[in-house]
Amino acid sequence: MAYTDLTPAELYQYRSDVKEPADFLEFWNDTLTKAREQAQPLRLEKVETPFPQLDFYDVTFSGFNGDEIKAWLSGPKDFMKAHNLPVVVEYIGYGGGRGKAGHQIKWPSAGYVHFHMDTRGQGGDWGVGGDTFDPHPTSPAALGHLTNGIENPETLYYRRLIADAVRAIDEVLELPCIDPKKVVLTGISQGGGLALTAGTLHPQVKAILPDVAWLCDYHRGATLIDVPPYRELRRYLMSYPERVNTALGNLAYVDGVNFARHSHAKALFSVALMDDCVPPSTTFGAFNEYQGEAEMVLYPFNGHEGGTYHHFLKQIEWLKQVLA
Repeated sequence: MAYTDLTPAELYQYRSDVKEPADFLEFWNDTLTKAREQAQPLRLEKVETPFPQLDFYDVTFSGFNGDEIKAWLSGPKDFMKAHNLPVVVEYIGYGGGRGKAGHQIKWPSAGYVHFHMDTRGQGGDWGVGGDTFDPHPTSPAALGHLTNGIENPETLYYRRLIADAVRAIDEVLELPCIDPKKVVLTGISQGGGLALTAGTLHPQVKAILPDVAWLCDYHRGATLIDVPPYRELRRYLMSYPERVNTALGNLAYVDGVNFARHSHAKALFSVALMDDCVPPSTTFGAFNEYQGEAEMVLYPFNGHEGGTYHHFLKQIEWLKQVLA
């Protein structure tokens, strides 16, 4: 495999041509206001895992439209009786789900409360499954989720998913064990894009950790890479060439580049220069617009797996400084 995109020097100079809709902030304020008005009380049920040093809870909370969204909440033993703990809200890559209780233990093992949000309608492509339905109708779309509801910003699949991601933060902040000044978001690929978007929309997020982040600069990605999810957009626009401008204009409402223009949280980004799934320049499209304090870590010889455990160690050290 070789470099799939621009050189490092070119990446730092790249500027996306994604246009921000005139009602972008109003659109998201209305979306989140409605989601919060329809919210039901959080439900928690403690579950057993093979890890006696950690506690796990099965979570049900209200996302977009009051829809039920699943998650796992975990932390060091008896963490729910503690106070002022840092929390990491984690979002999942494209096609995956929250898996089984105990499947993800690195963040709670490192001393953080961990809220691992399930992804509506996903979970059957990799990992060990998901548990959240997307009860909204599917439009005539390409296989996958990216073009579902693309005819109108109101019906976009990613409008629903981003609203879920913000509502997860709302719920975390209601937990008495959490320090509201130490809320961190993270995720890989789709999860990284959700960390970026939700971290912009929620004012109490302290830091975000977007790894090889997708959900950015969709048009550029679709012209460079012929793998899902970008392939979904290319196939849809091949079938509906008369909708190109409308579709791309609607996707601008869920494009990380536009969220980055309103960012506030501190951020540690990463990209991999041999990534043949998410071109580095698409993530840089958001990074180079980012208004909060931001750093970028490049992995020159890695693909879409990103920096793996090496990067997790960087995140831990970075958070020690940011949350101090």
